[in-house]
Amino acid sequence: MGTHALDKEIEDLAAAARADLVREIEMSGAFRADPVWKAAFLAVPRHLFVPYYYVGILGGYERRWGESPDPRARERWVRGAYVDAPLATRLRDGELLSSSSQPSLMAMMLADLRVEEGDRVLEIGAGTGYNAALLAYRLGDDNVTTVDLDPEITESARRHLAGAGYHPAVVTGDGARGVPEHAPFDRIIATCTLQSIPPAWIAQCRPGARVLSPLATGLIALTVRDAGHAEGHFLHTPAYFVPLRGDGRPEREQAPLAGVPRRAREHELFRFLLALTRGSLDPQEAYALWEREGLPQRERYGITVVGDREWAWLDDPEGPYAWPLR
Repeated sequence: MGTHALDKEIEDLAAAARADLVREIEMSGAFRADPVWKAAFLAVPRHLFVPYYYVGILGGYERRWGESPDPRARERWVRGAYVDAPLATRLRDGELLSSSSQPSLMAMMLADLRVEEGDRVLEIGAGTGYNAALLAYRLGDDNVTTVDLDPEITESARRHLAGAGYHPAVVTGDGARGVPEHAPFDRIIATCTLQSIPPAWIAQCRPGARVLSPLATGLIALTVRDAGHAEGHFLHTPAYFVPLRGDGRPEREQAPLAGVPRRAREHELFRFLLALTRGSLDPQEAYALWEREGLPQRERYGITVVGDREWAWLDDPEGPYAWPLR
């Protein structure tokens, strides 16, 4: 079989797998808040953004590669690119440095970003470039900027984007500093976990802008009132992303959970509370609060940013349960 026939076979397989993935995402309800994103996921070929990736196996990782000489291995690669799962794309000494996020979670986040025509969007964490391509499909290249600290990541993201026909601004730099030369932004979306919201993001937003970011195993959605003030609640869904690198904030260690009942230690919502209040409450205090407040869901928690102050809270920004984040 000739090269062109092989390419056509891969493209046909990718198109069918992409359609199956979009149906799966649609059934999950991720498009419900903004159905226009369905067209973006149908149009943007994820496999072009993951020319290789790693799948966990017993004892390590297996590399799947689109240029494998084995046709069965290429088929596994393209099918795996359209599974609704995160894909590890960059490892160093066994540590995950970059990944392509789970498509249904990406779709939910993009829908919850609530973009409108003409919005300028900053993405923190370029990854493979796939999320930037989805944004560029919806809003146009000129309205999308993506930033990452690692020049190897931005170089490959730029290459993947160009190969798929998209040319948003791809910037190498510390995402915690934003991209002031491309500001102001109407939306900021992060695809990496933070411990607090960088003040530079708020300063680079227009009033009324929306900031959506993973934080403490959740997703915080902030509305920007002005350059020094933003506030909002967490969304209902859990979210686990690679941490933001380069912002200079050391990660705080998790306190031992001795004395906390096992059902709490293993409960996802209790672990979210611990991650959110880390350093402000010890586990026993967090457990007492969690029990007293009836095992609160994520949506009851929020974050307020005023100038250089930032705090998390339960139910009320000025209520009795508040914890500094910076």
